Amino acid sequence: MSAPSQHPASDTRSAGAPQHRFRTLLGAGVGNALEWYDWSVYAVFAPFFAAQFFVDSNATGALLSTLAVFAVGFVMRPIGGFVFGWLADRRGRRFSMTASMLLMAAGSLVIGVSPTHHQIGLCATAILVTARLAQGLAHGGEIAASYTYIAEIAPSSRRGLWSTSLYVSVTTGIVLASLIGAAAGSALGTATLQDWGWRIPFLFGGLLGIAGLYLRRSLPETSAFAGEGAATPRPSTRELLRGLAANRASLYRIIGFSLASTVVYYTWAIGISGYAITNRGVPATQALWVTVFVNLVFMATLPLWGKLSDRFGRKPVFLTYGIAFLLLSFPLLLGITGSAVRLALFMLVALVFLGAFVGIMPAYFAELFPTAVRASGIGVPYSFVVAVFGGTAPYLLTWLSGMHLQWIFALYMVVLVAIGVVTTLLTPETKGRELS
Repeated sequence: MSAPSQHPASDTRSAGAPQHRFRTLLGAGVGNALEWYDWSVYAVFAPFFAAQFFVDSNATGALLSTLAVFAVGFVMRPIGGFVFGWLADRRGRRFSMTASMLLMAAGSLVIGVSPTHHQIGLCATAILVTARLAQGLAHGGEIAASYTYIAEIAPSSRRGLWSTSLYVSVTTGIVLASLIGAAAGSALGTATLQDWGWRIPFLFGGLLGIAGLYLRRSLPETSAFAGEGAATPRPSTRELLRGLAANRASLYRIIGFSLASTVVYYTWAIGISGYAITNRGVPATQALWVTVFVNLVFMATLPLWGKLSDRFGRKPVFLTYGIAFLLLSFPLLLGITGSAVRLALFMLVALVFLGAFVGIMPAYFAELFPTAVRASGIGVPYSFVVAVFGGTAPYLLTWLSGMHLQWIFALYMVVLVAIGVVTTLLTPETKGRELS
C-alpha cells in the first residue's frame, strides 16, 4: 500500500502514536456515549410519556403504541447504515461520525420540545415519528462509522480489548439515561415525570450534542482510511456496491451473528426495565436504579471478554455467549416477577454473557472486510437486522406478555441464538488479522 499523502499522514500519525491513542479512544467513546444516550433515553422513558402522545384507557396499550414508534425508528437504520457508511468510505470515518451525532441530537431536542396529543392531536404523534425516523437514520450511520473507526485505530494484537471501549461508551450512554430517569423519579415522583419531567432527558441530550460536536471534530482520521485513499481514488457508489457483492459471504455472516444479539441486547439492555414496570409490577424508580447498577457491572466485565478474545480468539468468546443463551433464555425471561432484586439478578446474568458478544463485535465484524467497503459492509447488514429484529423486540415482549405468552418470545430468542452459534462455527478465526 502506498504511503499516505502529507496532510492525512500527519493527522493519522497523531492517532497512532502511543501517547495519543488513549485521547483518541476517549474522544471517540464520549461522542458515541452521547449518541447512544439520545437513542436509548426514548426506551427508558417510554412508560412515562406514552400517554402524552397516545390516548388509550389501558396503560399497556399506550406503551405499545410508544414502543411501535421506537420500532419505526429502526426502519431508517439500514438506510442510515448505507448513507453514512458510504460517507465513511468516501469522506472519512470522522466526518460520518460527526454528522450522524448531530442528527441524533437534533431528533432528541425535537422530542423534548414537542407539543402533546392533548395540545395538537395527531400532529404530536407525527412529530414524534419524524424525530425517531431522523434518529434511526443517524443511529444506523453511527454503527457503520464508529465500529470501523475503533477497529482501525486499535493495534491488531489488542483489537478485541480496544473494541470493548465501544460498548463501554454505549453502556455509559444507557446508564446516563437510566440514571437521570432514576434520579428524576426519586426527586420529582412518577406523576411529575408523566406530566412534564420526561422532557428533561431529551432536552439534556440535545444540548450534549454541542459537546459531542467538539469531540468528534477534533478526532484524527484513521491511518487505514488515509492510506487507502492515498493509494487509490475513493470508490464510486457503483464500485462500492460491487465491493459489497464481492464480500457477500461476510455480509451473510454478520446477518447470522446479529439476529439473536440484537434481540437479546434490546430486550435485556434497553427494554427490560419498561417491561418490568408495566407487565411485572416492579416499582418504576426501583427498576431504573436496577438498570443503572447492572449496566455498571456490565461495563466492568467487557474488557475481560476483549482480553480473552485477543488471547484465545473471537470464535470461542462468541460461542460462550451463544451456549449461555441457549441454556438460560427461558429461565431468565420467565423468572422475572415484581421483585426488583430478582430483576437485578437476572439482568446481571444476561448482560454479563451478552458482553461476550457485543464487547468484541466491532473487532470481529471489521476484520471480515477490506478497508474500501468496511464501514458499509458493517453498517448495511447489521442495521437491517437491527431494524427488523432489534427494534421490534420490546414491542413483541410486551405484547406477548399481555397474553401470558412470554414463553414464545423466549423460544424466539433460542432459535435466533442457535442460528448465531452455527454462523460462528462456519466463520474463520480473525484474531490478530491486519486490516487491509
